Amino acid sequence: MTKPASISIEAVGKTYGSFHALGNVSLEVGAGEFLTLLGPSGSGKSTLLMALAGFVIPDRGAIRISGENVVDRPANKRNIGIVFQSYALFPHMNVFENVAFPLRLRKCDRAEITARVAATLQQVQLADLGARRISELSGGQRQRVALARAIVFEPRVMLMDEPLSALDKKLREEMQIEIRELHQRLGVTTIYVTHDQREALTLSDRIAIMNKGEIVQIGTAQQIYNEPKNDFVADFIGEAVVLEAGLLGFSGSRRFDPSARLAIRAEDLRLRVTGATEEHASLRAKLEAKVFQGDSWLLRLCLPDGRQIYSRVQKPDEPLVGQVSVGQSVTMHIPVHKLRALQ
Repeated sequence: MTKPASISIEAVGKTYGSFHALGNVSLEVGAGEFLTLLGPSGSGKSTLLMALAGFVIPDRGAIRISGENVVDRPANKRNIGIVFQSYALFPHMNVFENVAFPLRLRKCDRAEITARVAATLQQVQLADLGARRISELSGGQRQRVALARAIVFEPRVMLMDEPLSALDKKLREEMQIEIRELHQRLGVTTIYVTHDQREALTLSDRIAIMNKGEIVQIGTAQQIYNEPKNDFVADFIGEAVVLEAGLLGFSGSRRFDPSARLAIRAEDLRLRVTGATEEHASLRAKLEAKVFQGDSWLLRLCLPDGRQIYSRVQKPDEPLVGQVSVGQSVTMHIPVHKLRALQ
């Protein structure tokens, strides 16, 4: 297998007329790392991925793969595997021929092609489907063919642009685990684009949150989720509300400036104090609605100033939901160590 490459993106920018698709984006990706670019539509994540692939030429900056600037190198000379949202499979070729296509372009001999395609189909659990036509495959099988074609020539970098968005929820979750396991086996440096936060949390070694052509925060899934830097990250990852500390009552010794803006996760707004000795904050609100959602209850709360916020009540607190009625005033409790002051 080809040695995985490190990637260094240095002050890369791209403008279309008056629209700044990318600001001066800088990013370091370690060899063998799985990094996800996460953000809403129009945030610049796909533009950055296409610049890495060679399909978009930046206006400025450098893109270095294992130390070599590839900005001026054509896409087909970068030794990068790409999986697109549409899969981009050839319908007139069977599974074997689709996967063999990159090897034929590289003029590999017949024996090598046969051996490498067979081994790759085995890796993606399609060993018995080489002769199958693309039209005869399910969505998940087509996704595996696209993955196989991207890895068969042993690329030094893998780029994936929302490859699971066309799949239903159950299959998408299964494929997330398969992609993660495949990366762990191969160790190829991977950059993955998605707007699905749960997908990013499932797959990634690190996540780069993008907004308006900039990277606004980068870190592990736990860091991004538990320590959001600003309102955008707090709101985009998970369910969160941002409140002024002055709206909360506090037990214990820890205090915040009343004007401090605190991020609170919906699952941390509890109907009870979680521990008798644990410092906690409290918040008064009126219960406006409660909805059962299978693994949890969603409560809509109205604050005294009229703002609506949400609490997600988990299974251990489910009996407490039956003790409160819509229209009733309730006191919500938040462990103080769960509060995050925003910049």
